[in-house]
Amino acid sequence: MNQKVLQTLEYDKIKQQIARYLVTPRGQQILAQLTPSADMAVIQTGLARTKDALDVWRLKTDLPLPKLSDIGSQLKRLKIGAVLNGKELAAITKVLRAAGRIQRFFEQLAEDEITLQSLDQLAQQLETLPALTKTLLRSLESDGHLTDDASTKLAAVRRSIRQTELHLRSQLNSLIRGKNAKYLSEPVITIRDDRYVIPVKQEYRTHFGGVVHDQSASGQTLFIEPAVAVELNNRLKEHQANEREETRRILRELSAALAPYITELAENYRILGEFDFASAKARYAMQIKATEPKISADNQLYLRQAWHPLLDQHQAVRNDLLLGKDYQTIVITGPNTGGKTITLKTLGLIQLMGQSGLFIPAYEGSRLGIFNEVFADIGDEQSIEQSLSTFSSHMTNIVNLLKKSNQHSLVLLDELGAGTDPQEGAALAIAILDALAASGAEIVATTHYPELKAYAYERPGTINASMEFNSQTLQPTYRLLVGVPGQSNAFEISQRLGLPADIVTAARNLTSQQDQDLNQMIQDLVQKRQQAEEEKRQLQEHLDEATVLHQELSQNFDKFNQQREQLLQQAKTKANLLVDEATQKAAQIIDQLRQLRLSAGQGVKEDQLISAKTKLDQLHQPVALPQNRVLRRVKRDQQLRSGDDVMVKPYDQAGVLLEKTGNHQWEVQLGSLKMRVAEDNLEKIKVTPQASKIRSSFKSTSQAHVSTTLDLRGERYEAALTRVDRYLDAALLAGYGSVTIVHGKGTGALRSGITKYLQQNRRVKSFKAAPANAGGSGATIVELK
Repeated sequence: MNQKVLQTLEYDKIKQQIARYLVTPRGQQILAQLTPSADMAVIQTGLARTKDALDVWRLKTDLPLPKLSDIGSQLKRLKIGAVLNGKELAAITKVLRAAGRIQRFFEQLAEDEITLQSLDQLAQQLETLPALTKTLLRSLESDGHLTDDASTKLAAVRRSIRQTELHLRSQLNSLIRGKNAKYLSEPVITIRDDRYVIPVKQEYRTHFGGVVHDQSASGQTLFIEPAVAVELNNRLKEHQANEREETRRILRELSAALAPYITELAENYRILGEFDFASAKARYAMQIKATEPKISADNQLYLRQAWHPLLDQHQAVRNDLLLGKDYQTIVITGPNTGGKTITLKTLGLIQLMGQSGLFIPAYEGSRLGIFNEVFADIGDEQSIEQSLSTFSSHMTNIVNLLKKSNQHSLVLLDELGAGTDPQEGAALAIAILDALAASGAEIVATTHYPELKAYAYERPGTINASMEFNSQTLQPTYRLLVGVPGQSNAFEISQRLGLPADIVTAARNLTSQQDQDLNQMIQDLVQKRQQAEEEKRQLQEHLDEATVLHQELSQNFDKFNQQREQLLQQAKTKANLLVDEATQKAAQIIDQLRQLRLSAGQGVKEDQLISAKTKLDQLHQPVALPQNRVLRRVKRDQQLRSGDDVMVKPYDQAGVLLEKTGNHQWEVQLGSLKMRVAEDNLEKIKVTPQASKIRSSFKSTSQAHVSTTLDLRGERYEAALTRVDRYLDAALLAGYGSVTIVHGKGTGALRSGITKYLQQNRRVKSFKAAPANAGGSGATIVELK
C-alpha cells in the first residue's frame, strides 16, 4: 500500500489511538509495522483475533497480560554465554509467568465452553517451562533481587550478615550512649568505606582507639571505627564477600538454565506481543463502538451507517455507501462545505482499517473489499483561488494513479478537474473517469461541474450522489444522497441572506431553461427522498416496536414452555412416588387378607373385608377444587347429615347415615348390617319413593360367587383391560390361587395387551397359555400371589 494514501487519510492517527492500550514493547513493534494487507488469510486472521479479544473482554475480562520489558538484548547475551544480572533475569521471568497465565486463562475459557477462532490456538503455541519458571520465581523478586530461597548457602550467609550487623550495632550503641556521648559530634552510627563508624570530635580522636576512615569538611569531626568494632566489621565484610560470591554463582546457574530455551523464550515474547496487539485492537473497537466487517472477494463494498473514526461518534453523521455491485463509479456533486471530502476520507480510511484487521466504525453487516492499492487525490485546502501549481500537483497525482490503477484498485478523487477553466476541467474530469473505469478500478469522485451530473446519469455502472443541504436553515446536513445529483442552491441562499429579489430574478433569467429545469428536478427529488425517509423512519419505528414485542412474546412463550415442562416433570415424579407408595400399601393389605384367609381356614369376615376396602380407598388422594360460588354450593349440598341416603362406594350399596362416629367416619345402616365407613367412601344420593321401598341386601364376599374364569371375547381393548383389573381384585379377595382369562385368538391384539398387563401386575405370580383342550392360545391361566 502506497505511503501517500496512508498520510492523506491519516492512517497513523488510528495507530496512535490504538497505541494507548498497549503494554508490551513487542505489541508496540507490531503496531508500528502495521499496514493494510491485500492477503485474504492475513486479513481474516487479524479480524478473528480482534473478535476473539473483544469476545473475551465482553464475557470475562481483559487478557491477564502485565507490562513487559523487551528481552531481546538479554536473549542475545544468553546466546553468547553471558551471565545475566538479577533485573535481566526478572524480565525473562515475567515473560515466562505471563505465558503461563495466558495459557491457563485460555484453558479455563475452553472449560467454560467459550468458542474462539484464533487466539486459543495461539495460546497453545506458548512454551511455559513450568519447572524453570518455578525456580526463577522462587529465586528472584520482581526487581531482580535474589531471595533467601535462592539457595541454602545464601540464606545462611545473609543470616550471618544480619546477626553480625546486629552485634556490631549493639557494640557501637554502647559507645555512643552515657558518658561517652560528650566525646562525639553526634550520638549516631554511620558508614564510611562500607564499615560502621562513629563521629568523634577532633580533640578526642584517641579516646576510642581504632581506625580513622574520614573527616568532616571542617575537620572538627573524625569518622572513627572503634577498636572494639574492627573485628566485627572485618567479619561483616567477609560475610558480604561470601554473599556476593554466592549471588554470582546463583545468577550463573540461572543463566545457564535459561540458555537452552532461547528460541522458546523469543517465541513466547513474540506471541505475547500478538496477544497485546489483539487486546489493544479490541479495546479500541469498544471505544469507538466498531463492528466486524465482512470481506468480499469480488470487492463489493457496503458501508452501513458508517462514520469517520476520528470524529466524535456522538456528533458524526452516519451514511450508507454501496460500491462495486450495481455501479462502479460514484460522482458526488454539490456546493463546498457539504461534507464531500469527509465522505471520501471516511470510505478510504475504513477500507484501510478493515484490510489491517481492525474493526470499522459502521453498523453490523457492513462489507469491505480487498484492494491492492487505494489511491487518494484529496486536497484539504478547498479555495476558489486555486493556483496553477495546485492544478499541476493534482494532475501529477492523477497521472501516477492512472498508470498503476487496475481492477484491484480503489480510487478517491476530490474536486476532480478543479483549478483550471471550467469547460476544460469538466472535459478532463470526464476523460479521466472514463480511463479509470476502463482499468476496472472502483471510483468515488467529487466535483462542482454540472456536466458530470449528466455524465453519471448516462454512463453505465456510474451513479450520481450529493450531500444533502437544508434550504430552510441554509445549513448542510452532511447526509449522502445516492442517486440524487447535487445542486448549488445559490439563488435560494442569496435570497435568504438578503439579496434583493429583482437581482435574484434577473440571475434566474440569465440561466438556461434547461439548467432551471434540472435544478427543479433535483429539488423535487430531494423533497421526495426526504418524504420517503420520513415514512421509512416511521415504518422502522413500528417495525422496531413489533420486533421488541415479538421478542418478548417469544421469550415469554419459551419461558412458559420451560415452566410447563418442569411442572409436568415434577408432577410425574410426584405421581410416580404416590403410585409406588399406594401400590406398596395395597400389596400389604392384600397380603394381610391372604394371611387372614390362610389362618382362619375359611372365608374372611365381612367387617375385615370392609376394613381392608376402606384402607384401599383411603389411598385415593383428594383434589382441591377451585373456590367459586357454584362449587361451594355443590359442596354444601354434598355435606353429610344424619338420616341422609348415601351410596357406600366400596360395595356399590345404598344405605342410611345413622350418626357421625369420628372426625371423618360415619355409622351406616346397610340393610340389617351396621358398619363404620370412612367419609371419603360415602356419596350422598337422592332415593326416589319407588326405590325407597326396595330393601337393600348385602352379601358377604364369602357368599358372593366369583367365577374362576373370565370370558373377554367380543370385548373392546380398553374395556377388556378394565375388566381384567377388577376381576383379579375380586379373585384375590375370594382367595383364588389360579384363574383363567379367555380372550380368544383373533388378531392377537387383546392377548398381547393382556400379556403386557399381567407382566406389570405385582399381584400376578405367573401366567401361561391354557392347554390345548382348555382353549390353547385363546386363553391364559394366571397364578396369583
